Amino acid sequence: MSKLYVGNLPYSYTDTTLEELFAQSGEVTSSRVIVDRDSGRSKGFGFVEMSSDDEADSAIEKFNGHEIEGRPLRVDKAKPKPARGPRY
Repeated sequence: MSKLYVGNLPYSYTDTTLEELFAQSGEVTSSRVIVDRDSGRSKGFGFVEMSSDDEADSAIEKFNGHEIEGRPLRVDKAKPKPARGPRY
């Protein structure tokens, strides 16, 4: 599986609409729009997991810079989440 970062999403996008969009490039194994914990409003970015690297590369080529609702998407391979220090 290959995880993609999707930035500059329209605030109206949900997990489902994000999945439907990326399904045009192959099998989506998961999709998640990141929302603000307090307001429940989208933060304008999310993550999509594609079933193969080839499908992920196809999605990057197809959707990076693609304009949706007047917003050009930014699509890249996701970077690993940094380790957090201990919480006190």
